[in-house]
Amino acid sequence: MERVLFYLFGGLAVLSSLSMVTRRNPLGSALSLVVAFLSLAALYAVLKAHLLFAIQLWVYAGAVMVLVLFVIMLLNLRESESRPQPLGFGRFAIATVAVAAVGWKALSVFAEQTGDAVTVDDNFGTVAGVAEVLFTRWVLQFEVVSILLLAVIVAVVVLVKRRA
Repeated sequence: MERVLFYLFGGLAVLSSLSMVTRRNPLGSALSLVVAFLSLAALYAVLKAHLLFAIQLWVYAGAVMVLVLFVIMLLNLRESESRPQPLGFGRFAIATVAVAAVGWKALSVFAEQTGDAVTVDDNFGTVAGVAEVLFTRWVLQFEVVSILLLAVIVAVVVLVKRRA
């Protein structure tokens, strides 16, 4: 059953991603992106990576999409200012079949090399597994990114105060 759900949500993620880049209307693209984010979250749930599932929902499908929709509404794009014409159904279908064929071939080659399905550690995607890797092996990089984000926040506050 997991394999069926994996292929179902994986195919949905690929199709919605292709739909996102071929849409003419920016709101249609944003909605396709929401479907891609939600199907990726479902893939994390199938893999029993509950922390990654929650982060995908909260950060990407929630916060990032609110920002994307805010920018789209702020720009108030008209139909003539939006993207060029979509690929059309024929080219979209060909692109979908090509992506599916390449993915199927890659999966079959990988399965031949490993001899079995991919196995993951029991801590994969859990809070304990992510924390162990993040705070032992990647602690320096984590702290550098946090200092960089703090510097960006301070710079934005200084710039806003100057304008006011």
